[in-house]
Amino acid sequence: MKQIFFLLLSALPLYGFSQYTDVINSNRPGLSVSAYAVGKNVLQVEAGLRYEQSDHFLLNSQSNLWGTDISLRYGLLFEQLEINYEGTFQHNKTVYTNSGLEDSFFNFTRNRLGLKFLVYDRYKSPERNKPNIHSWRANNVFQLKNLIPSISLYGGATFNLGENPFYIGDPTVSYRAMIATQSKLTPRFVLISNIAYDRISSDFPELSYLVSLSYAFRNPKWSTFVENQGIKSDRYSDVLIRSGVAYLLKENMQVDLNLGASFKNTPSRIFITAGMSYRFDMHKDKEIPIEDQKAGENGGPIKKNSMKKKKKDKNKMQGSGAEDIDLSPSKKQLRKLKKEKKRKNKKKDNGVIEF
Repeated sequence: MKQIFFLLLSALPLYGFSQYTDVINSNRPGLSVSAYAVGKNVLQVEAGLRYEQSDHFLLNSQSNLWGTDISLRYGLLFEQLEINYEGTFQHNKTVYTNSGLEDSFFNFTRNRLGLKFLVYDRYKSPERNKPNIHSWRANNVFQLKNLIPSISLYGGATFNLGENPFYIGDPTVSYRAMIATQSKLTPRFVLISNIAYDRISSDFPELSYLVSLSYAFRNPKWSTFVENQGIKSDRYSDVLIRSGVAYLLKENMQVDLNLGASFKNTPSRIFITAGMSYRFDMHKDKEIPIEDQKAGENGGPIKKNSMKKKKKDKNKMQGSGAEDIDLSPSKKQLRKLKKEKKRKNKKKDNGVIEF
């Protein structure tokens, strides 16, 4: 079966539960944060370069902004927990058209450290990952139950270093809280939402939301997304939209590109970002004694030429690295599964004993 990602989830959290995927699972190219962690002992670097043009109608100013984004993610202690650092360093050059004056400054516009913990996993039961062999439509069409999300909680701190011209008067440390949800609408569509309250202890706390919809192409190395972001604060409020693509170079490396803009002219913003994500995979599956394993956990009997088939399908299984998505069986594969099930039932009816 073609898959973008293996969502290898066991039945109980904290005991053999796994969020680790065979290919990189990056939050890029957007800013939304997945509900899932990278996996225990996995270190992931997600970085990009950005350019923005910003024009303020009331101030009669034009600004060129260059910056770099970086996110460091590490699976800590167990599979549901992730520690992450997010930073954006930006250089602004502003020209005031009425006077001809110029102003230039630089500092961090985002500088925070936090922990993310998965509190509810919609797909922790293996039964929810099994395809319906009786209906191709049931596997590929949106159903209301698909809106039920996996949920994680985030807590962290935002750091304001020195005299930051972007956040004048803010304390050195303020706090941040967030809820992240993730729903698999269909095998190709994934919906992510974030609601965050940032700079809580400052004079200008910031409430924001992010809603991102990702789509996996038939070629599973490619994916695309569209994302809406809203920001509400006494210092700055805006509504932004961005869209882009991601491409999986190899199982531990992804590249991406996205474009975005604002909906207002105080200021109006147009920006472009290109980036890359790389995973240092030190993950090891927890060994389970054979006497403690449940039936079928080892994948059943070994089939003839199974190793050759696995090697052949490896490239097909590599995904976009954007989200956790399983592409369901095709109609041809479903017919094959039905025939195999009928054959097994027929043998049982004839009293044949299978060893």
